[in-house]
Amino acid sequence: MAVAIHAQTCTACGDCEPVCPTNSIVPFKGVYKVNADTCNECEGEADQPKCIDACMEEDCIVFLD
Repeated sequence: MAVAIHAQTCTACGDCEPVCPTNSIVPFKGVYKVNADTCNECEGEADQPKCIDACMEEDCIVFLD
């Protein structure tokens, strides 16, 4: 599983990038994106993805189906 960042909601603040233990969040076209191949939703690290807790924008980072 993985999470995704909605480009329309992302303010490019960068708060999510440093908290990602798998370095799956990277700058992309002026905002940020999640590399779904390496994102493991912080399994074994936290109860929920750390990026969701760090993000100040509601519904910016969501779970992929």
